[in-house]
Amino acid sequence: MTQSDAAINELAEKLDAALNLENKDVAFLKETAEVVVETDFSVVVPDQISGEENDVDSVPSDTDYVSPISDSDSDSDVDDTYEGPASPLTVHSPLIAKGVDSVFTSEMSTLDSIAQMIKMRSVKNIVVMAGAGISTSAGIPDFRSPRTGVYANLKQFNLPHAEALFTIDYFRKNPKPFYVLAKDLYPGQFSPTTSHFFIKLLERKGILQRHYTQNIDCLERVAGLSPDRIVEAHGSFHTAHCIEGSCNKEHSQDWVKKKIMDNKIPHCTKCKSLVKPDITFFGENLPSRFFELSEDDFSSCDLLIVMGTSLLVQPFASLVNEVKSNVPRLLINRVRVGESSAPNLGFDFDGKRSSRGSRGTRGLHRDALILGDCDEACTLLADRLGWKDELLDLKRSFCFRQKLGQA
Repeated sequence: MTQSDAAINELAEKLDAALNLENKDVAFLKETAEVVVETDFSVVVPDQISGEENDVDSVPSDTDYVSPISDSDSDSDVDDTYEGPASPLTVHSPLIAKGVDSVFTSEMSTLDSIAQMIKMRSVKNIVVMAGAGISTSAGIPDFRSPRTGVYANLKQFNLPHAEALFTIDYFRKNPKPFYVLAKDLYPGQFSPTTSHFFIKLLERKGILQRHYTQNIDCLERVAGLSPDRIVEAHGSFHTAHCIEGSCNKEHSQDWVKKKIMDNKIPHCTKCKSLVKPDITFFGENLPSRFFELSEDDFSSCDLLIVMGTSLLVQPFASLVNEVKSNVPRLLINRVRVGESSAPNLGFDFDGKRSSRGSRGTRGLHRDALILGDCDEACTLLADRLGWKDELLDLKRSFCFRQKLGQA
């Protein structure tokens, strides 16, 4: 392997983290699905534990296996571009040590407990944190698959190091690699997923405090989410500015998009310097909106939903620790992430930290987990809430308007 090839391989790995467009391990998902196929896909609820003295109190089931959503429950106009296999949902229901308090009702699964909290209106200020996993089924290309063309397009550039593509100094010298990539990723080529419409439904119900996203695809906006409810932590293509601080002229999204789609590099109409979409590059500050809103949003949050993110990129990842200690937190992801043995940091899905607490006191179990596809999990939660028809109607309505050219 040449040094150039090695650099490209490194770039392919790091670009995913840079824009949080993680590549999904399809082989792993297929293996998992095949294992579960051998079992009944219906929800498994073992008999209740007898009333005898036991060291462990548990919710009714160790693990709920839920079948993938049937074709009749989905709208292929939006999601049929994702080529990975369907993965069954696993609603994790841990065995909680006796004596540990939990925010969840012991007689039902954590998912049903969360649904009950929402239906009973004990939850009114939901904060959603999301990453690339909610956009996977939209068909946004990853960086490692030769089929997407992104990897091949990047190989033509002899980048000095992996991060150069998103480094402002390199961008000033050679903006072309970034704009080649931007053309493949530019908003308007992709449609929102079920996950995006679920977030919109939370807003419609009047219980969405804010949606924090690591994604730069603007699909929340396309789904109809009010801009006031969105915090784009890593910026987005929605706005663009001249990179010269003395100028900083804003340029319209339509103008920048036309330049990019015509394979032209946008230059400022005022000072002729480069124009860059307001995506956060390495070393740049996060948007001020992130810091202005996060403290109040997370202190008032009464349910945190985290979807489709590796929780590896700071300071976004640390936001999960900013809600109050009695606030339930739900992670929806293909794999477990964000766990920590340190007190008050990260998730504690199994209640292990809760059982020992800190300074001899017992903690409070408040973390729930659904493993699997974000779209399927959102549909399942909507179903438990009695909102499934509304969710599907939102999606179908968008697809209908899209066909009419009105979306």
